[in-house]
Amino acid sequence: MNIYWESFKTFFKIGIFTLGGGYAMIPLIEEEVVNNKKWVSKDEMLDLIAIAQSCPGVFAINIATFIGYKLRKTRGAICTTLGTALPSFLIILAIAIFFSQFKENKIVAAVFRGIRPAVVALIAVPTFRLGQRAKLNWYTIWIPVVCALAIWALGVSPIYIILIAGLAGYLYGMYIKPTQS
Repeated sequence: MNIYWESFKTFFKIGIFTLGGGYAMIPLIEEEVVNNKKWVSKDEMLDLIAIAQSCPGVFAINIATFIGYKLRKTRGAICTTLGTALPSFLIILAIAIFFSQFKENKIVAAVFRGIRPAVVALIAVPTFRLGQRAKLNWYTIWIPVVCALAIWALGVSPIYIILIAGLAGYLYGMYIKPTQS
């Protein structure tokens, strides 16, 4: 089958069946791209997630673009990006067209209240899996906790956290890790 069509179709399917945004897409992307299609390895997926998070823009679009580029350079990136973005665009367009008719409907409001906890779970599960794969343990768990608290409680910009983490990782790799080997 044509890889361009296959990659578009794969990411379109992920995009259309995922509620909760990019982080909720991680398990589906991983299942399709790593386990089923074997387009990237588990380690590459973890690296792609880290890069996609640190780049500006929509997380799901970033990760789809990176995977598409790995598959078939620019054309592959265009196919996976369109596949990811098109379902959301079409759904938002439909909602915009019909929202005024349903905004006061109690059933619609109840459905959205019911979806919220499921979305939280969809985001929490890949977060814990990423932590496991990143080899977080009782000695290193303080790093993401302190970063999250600094952002949430102290209002520190995530940009500063990313820059500090990048610098710390570089220094660790250059000076501390070689001496431990």
